[in-house]
Amino acid sequence: MPFATVNNEKIFYADAGTTGAPAVFIHGAGSNHRIWGNQLRAVSAVARAFALDLPGHGKSEGAGRDTIDAYRDVIRDFLDARELDRAVLVGHSMGGAIVQAFALAYPDRVAGIVLVGTGARLRVLPAILDGVLNDFDATARLVTENCFGANPDPVLLAKSEAEFRACPARVTYGDYSACNGFDILARVAEIRVPTIAICGTHDKMTPVKYSEFLISKIAGARLAVIQDAGHYVMIEKPVETNHALVEFLKNEIR
Repeated sequence: MPFATVNNEKIFYADAGTTGAPAVFIHGAGSNHRIWGNQLRAVSAVARAFALDLPGHGKSEGAGRDTIDAYRDVIRDFLDARELDRAVLVGHSMGGAIVQAFALAYPDRVAGIVLVGTGARLRVLPAILDGVLNDFDATARLVTENCFGANPDPVLLAKSEAEFRACPARVTYGDYSACNGFDILARVAEIRVPTIAICGTHDKMTPVKYSEFLISKIAGARLAVIQDAGHYVMIEKPVETNHALVEFLKNEIR
């Protein structure tokens, strides 16, 4: 299994594909690289894809971070470790915040960005932020139930809750603290790279209006709204998500 050494921490990643532009997939709060399994397979024909576990998540070593900028620089150092000068960055939720922060700080290293179920500001409900430390089990259920559409597959629901529980509560709390402190509403229009925002119609965590704001501010950005999907659009509606993602990589990335 591949690891990259980043700041003396072993960072796990899954990879797929041998040709095309590098595409780096970044998961959300309390998650891990496995959320991107369907997407890695789908893009392997058109991109060299990497899906990493952020520090403290999944199989990666180290401590989680508590700011988006700290995670942003983990991605920079991961690119350095893999000798990737430029890449398409794909981020879900907190991962999308990391991608936006990266595009603002290191624009020359970004070939394009894919913003999945995210926004330019990510406030976290106190019931979730406090609940992670005070009642982790109940919060895991609450978060997971709110990440799916109207009629979730019970198998996917149970698997997603198990994945959420697998991340240490302190790491997840740091993730949500990072999200709660993220706000680039005044700067998002400075992003000047090919962009697509992907969001489910039933996303309760980052509603469609968040993605609509992003594309209204980022010049040339496109929007793909996936019907009957919630916040975990990439696992709930993989075919539709993959179509939007692959078409973006094929047509927008040079």
